[in-house]
Amino acid sequence: MPECVNTVNEKTLSWSAPRRQTSLARSLVIQARVIYALMMREVITRYGRDNIGFMWVFVEPMIFTLGVTALWNVYEISKGESGMSVTALAWTGYSTVMLWRNATSRCAKAVEPNLGLLYHKNVRVLDLFFSRVILEILGGTLSTLFVGLILMGAGLIVPPKEPVIMIGGWFLLIWYTFGVGMIVGALSERWEAFERLYHPVMYFYLGISGCFFMVDWLPSSLQRLAELVPTVTVTEMMRHGYAGDAVHTYEQPGYLCVFCLLLTISGLLLARQTQERIGRH
Repeated sequence: MPECVNTVNEKTLSWSAPRRQTSLARSLVIQARVIYALMMREVITRYGRDNIGFMWVFVEPMIFTLGVTALWNVYEISKGESGMSVTALAWTGYSTVMLWRNATSRCAKAVEPNLGLLYHKNVRVLDLFFSRVILEILGGTLSTLFVGLILMGAGLIVPPKEPVIMIGGWFLLIWYTFGVGMIVGALSERWEAFERLYHPVMYFYLGISGCFFMVDWLPSSLQRLAELVPTVTVTEMMRHGYAGDAVHTYEQPGYLCVFCLLLTISGLLLARQTQERIGRH
């Protein structure tokens, strides 16, 4: 009799119920909740619960954009060199800078202060990057819309002639920002000096990003080189969408899509390596 009991127990212990696989839709819902929770955590950590709280996400870039627009008007930058007003040039240019600069900078060293969260099985390194980029995208988009409405209400700019082109350029900028954000976030965790080098390079890139000039203003020998800078296509599309045929723009959306695809693949691979490296340690 004892032998029978032992046999049954061994069979019982050796049997295990098959794991229930989570569907793709359910996995996406779970990750969306994780990213949302990380975004709320970031807002509270960054801005606290007092004053206007979350509204600082778009109020802060809006103040910068309005300030730069005012300075451009005071110094009459680019006056008379294009079919656009100084205010329109500032709005369509600096708003793009605020998005990619803020979002990619927030991804730098995003993992180290949040290592404890990665012990939860549903929280991944990518979630940390995505939550910060999405938060900046929401803030930057709302800021651009509000600044545009304020300037239109004040009579400083007119409604965009071809808003679909502007929206297309903005979505390409979002894609570019995600790719660069993942790369910056992953490399800053693997290489200590990367964060210190990235900021000076970012300020240098600001000068060639297309924010402060239009390609049509450049000598023909430099126009082709300017078209190779990915964010130049974004600003050219923004200005094309705003002014329509009143300006001559040089955008290369096909080139930018290929560039963003390469950035995305590289960012995903680097984020995966970072996740595995953290798992080993």
